[in-house]
Amino acid sequence: MNRRIRLLVLGPLAAASLVAAPAALAAAPQSSPTAVPAATCSVSGVLDNGKVHLSGGGFTPGPAYVYGSAGFGGTVEIAQNGGFQIMNVPPAQYSVRQGGELTQCSGFTS
Repeated sequence: MNRRIRLLVLGPLAAASLVAAPAALAAAPQSSPTAVPAATCSVSGVLDNGKVHLSGGGFTPGPAYVYGSAGFGGTVEIAQNGGFQIMNVPPAQYSVRQGGELTQCSGFTS
């Protein structure tokens, strides 16, 4: 191929690729920031005194409300590490509400 013809054909193609590259990068899906771990909580096995321990993690530091099917409930303060522990509570199915999120606790079977 003649050098002059190559420049006429390849020049516009090279220029078009330089123009298209930023548009393609802008259209590419952006990676999301690190996802916040999902909050979890669990009830331990029944202790000798008939009570259980309730613990959780992955919450936002601050207040949350614990609900129990046996009538036990109240506010718990979530630590800076996102966790909490409530010792010696009645065996029940528990859930934790923080903001608009409700987390069902695992570990209790009746």
